[in-house]
Amino acid sequence: MKESFSDRLRRLAVEAFKFLTVGGLGYIVDVGLSNLLAYGFGPIPALLEGSPIKSKIISTILSMVVVWIGNRLWTYGDRTTNSNMRGIVLFVAVNLAGMVITVIPLGVTWYLLDMRDQLTYNISTNVIGIGLAMIFRFYAYRTWVFKDESPHAEVVVPLEESSRVPGDRG
Repeated sequence: MKESFSDRLRRLAVEAFKFLTVGGLGYIVDVGLSNLLAYGFGPIPALLEGSPIKSKIISTILSMVVVWIGNRLWTYGDRTTNSNMRGIVLFVAVNLAGMVITVIPLGVTWYLLDMRDQLTYNISTNVIGIGLAMIFRFYAYRTWVFKDESPHAEVVVPLEESSRVPGDRG
């Protein structure tokens, strides 16, 4: 039986909600750690001052671990992917591409426009960059990484016995 449009829309909305919730947790880890590494926090000095892209790469890798666990167990936990190793490899590839998407606006503002303040850093990478990467990741996760490979249900319709034809001796 074919799924109705409203059922598909509802299923997509639930998937998007779970994706955004897990991504929100990853976002907190990513933004918090990247700012801590690049600028410090209160009495904690910046460990990578003057190296915003290194800070962002490290924070992105840690947030990838958080997001993998959340998406694998919760957002797409009902999907059968047949190979966990295939899923991990695709996940890493998609997130490396997402990381490049995230740091492009940072590279532009930091190195081309010479805008090196904390506000510009956060807007370029943690708003614009992550926003663009989020759209890419949602599509890529559901299309390639956590692709549902379970067989579709088959509809079996029993055939009715044909009525006897007059004069048939069977």
